[in-house]
Amino acid sequence: MYLILSIFLASILGMVLFISGPWIGGILAFGIIAGCLFRGLYLVSEIHKRITKEMPGADKAREVYENYLKEKEENGHS
Repeated sequence: MYLILSIFLASILGMVLFISGPWIGGILAFGIIAGCLFRGLYLVSEIHKRITKEMPGADKAREVYENYLKEKEENGHS
């Protein structure tokens, strides 16, 4: 249902842009495209915030192992 509504509204918008002339139609088209781009950037930013918030913390076992390797190198043991 939403697809049919979107197609219908896009058709009406296309006719309005075509009828309104090159300057007004160009300004409206630029506004629509710029608005979509800014909205997309905002959504990507929100997704990034949510993903980084929900990511698991550092792996404790890996940290302990890396510390062990560093201490082993500092002590000069092979």
